[in-house]
Amino acid sequence: MTGTTPVPPPPGLHLPRYLREEAAARTPVAHPDYRSTALRAPLRTPVDLPHRLTEVTGPVLGEDRVQPTDADLTWRNGGEAIGQRILVYGRVLDSDGRAVPGALVEVWQANASGRYRHVVDNWPAPLDPHFDGLGRVVTDALGRYEFMTIKPGAYPWGNHHNAWRPAHIHFSLFGRAFTQRLVTQMYFPDDPLFGQDPIYNAIPPAARHRAVSRYSLDRTQDNWALAFEWDIVLRGTDQTPFETEDDGDVA
Repeated sequence: MTGTTPVPPPPGLHLPRYLREEAAARTPVAHPDYRSTALRAPLRTPVDLPHRLTEVTGPVLGEDRVQPTDADLTWRNGGEAIGQRILVYGRVLDSDGRAVPGALVEVWQANASGRYRHVVDNWPAPLDPHFDGLGRVVTDALGRYEFMTIKPGAYPWGNHHNAWRPAHIHFSLFGRAFTQRLVTQMYFPDDPLFGQDPIYNAIPPAARHRAVSRYSLDRTQDNWALAFEWDIVLRGTDQTPFETEDDGDVA
């Protein structure tokens, strides 16, 4: 979720200011129907802190630790995950539409039954021994990323009566330092649960399409996997809706 920062920052090393999305398209940090935001939304206007030299130059991510198999979530522990295979791909772009190379893109998601491999997930759906729901990749020179994974299932989450979350995949993006992290969620087109999901509906209507992937017939693989395209824009008037902290969702 995005916030507002009209207060001038204190002295220090300041990064450039960028154009922001229109106020009508900006996701609020508090949304009454999304109950957990009542406890974690700031009560005062956030203030930008100046970045010091060490915060914008390190620590580095260690791209060599990312292995090619990390981008294929369909094969774990010597076996194949259960569910509909999907290819999720896109580009990471800045506010001017330029590619962002070298960004670490990490994903986590529920399995085909809508269950996370997480100690606090007590939804009585089966775990898949060959699916951990975790993946990562570094964007190439054109800012491209892609994952082969399983389409996640819907699951109940207790926000309100008969509350079910639409199918979605969590994304985390790191820039050149660990202080440069953004977190968001990607949805699938035409999900029937959009109308009752307060997280999705916390995004203003004008910006909701930025959180929804597009089905791609061109990249769908014959007899193997459906494909969904989703570009991530880091800032500016077309910015992807991001979260500020833990959204209260199980991950």
